[in-house]
Amino acid sequence: MTEKNLSHLPRELLLGSFRAALAAADPLKIVPRHLPNPPKGRTLVVGAGKAAAAMALAVEQSWPAGTPLDGLVITRYRHGLLTSRITVVEAAHPVPDESGEQAAQEILRRAKALTHDDLLLVLVSGGGSALLSLPTDGIRIADLKATTRELLRCGAPIQDMNTVRKHLSAIQGGRLAAACRAPVVALVISDVTGDDPTHIASGPCAPDPTTYRDAIDILERYEVKTPRAVAEHLARGAKGETPETPKPDSRIFKRVENRVIATAQASLQAAASFFIGHDIHPAILGDAVTGEAREVAKVYGALAREVKQHGAPWTPPVALISGGETTVTLRGQGRGGRNCEFLLALGVNLNGAGDIHALACDTDGIDGSEDNAGAVLAPDSLQRAQKKKLDAAKLLDDNDGYGFFSALDDLVVTGPTRTNVNDYRVILVMGDG
Repeated sequence: MTEKNLSHLPRELLLGSFRAALAAADPLKIVPRHLPNPPKGRTLVVGAGKAAAAMALAVEQSWPAGTPLDGLVITRYRHGLLTSRITVVEAAHPVPDESGEQAAQEILRRAKALTHDDLLLVLVSGGGSALLSLPTDGIRIADLKATTRELLRCGAPIQDMNTVRKHLSAIQGGRLAAACRAPVVALVISDVTGDDPTHIASGPCAPDPTTYRDAIDILERYEVKTPRAVAEHLARGAKGETPETPKPDSRIFKRVENRVIATAQASLQAAASFFIGHDIHPAILGDAVTGEAREVAKVYGALAREVKQHGAPWTPPVALISGGETTVTLRGQGRGGRNCEFLLALGVNLNGAGDIHALACDTDGIDGSEDNAGAVLAPDSLQRAQKKKLDAAKLLDDNDGYGFFSALDDLVVTGPTRTNVNDYRVILVMGDG
């Protein structure tokens, strides 16, 4: 497809911008320029996340020949790649499993064996909280699974979820760095708003400012029911009977460096450049958008109408670009993640108004627990749905965005992208010409 005729196809523009956003977060392109120098001793590479396999492969391809290198990283099922010196283990996400537990245990064991002359190179990306799942003493993996399911169900923000998980873990919340005598360099691909390493994969090498009391307050706020062992462990921690996670003032972190090497903002800027190349004004609305997906959709729908009807604050054609991570409080029995929920709510709000198109996708290629990255919304989506006897409002009430867009053949399916800088959303308001 040529650059010229792309400008006449909104769907291709949307998909092209998503591809540009993904390219800006490709570990094979990003990791090499951030690698540290080899140490006097050996380098152990460990990590966890949806990008872990691609990051590990990038390290192998760029590490100086003949320099000692080995390791173990954990990624989601179907996200593995063929590597030669760094072992890749696949495990479950978003609910942890025994495969992740065993691999995390081996990572901790290997890290403890390093000396001051060695280097621990840690590859961190979104999804690592579930994948690097090593429960602390007294907590079983079954307890961690049950707690994770409840946190996912209640729609708690990822920062709150990770505060709880850090205080149930033997390796997260800075504990991996604390267990190692060697210098630590963590390369971090951010999937959270704010890009703070403490929130990415529950910060295995980052100081943790949160406390056991914070974890208890979060569970109470969202009325999360946990196994007895979890409640008792957190209560002991709040009383000071169990050691806290390493805090920002800990001496541990004097030999630790966390480098954030890819962010949502960089991907949004790449998408903006794509639109500029097609004579469409890009407006980046923020890389840290949070809140209920359907409520965010109402606000963005109102903005899109303002642009279309009044040419303010921008004159069409305009691409309204945003990132971040919305949430969905499950009330129905439908299928679909937060991106399909956002788009379906946007479609209901716009009701076919104007020449307005939209795309919302997760950069990891998986929207929620389904097989799609997200979907595309067109001005005639609701009309086409009505012909198929689909009630958009009812499907939204049932949290069934996947069902809606699947019936219209408007899902975006990429397969595993092996990166993750959170969600990418764009609303394309076309002009009249």
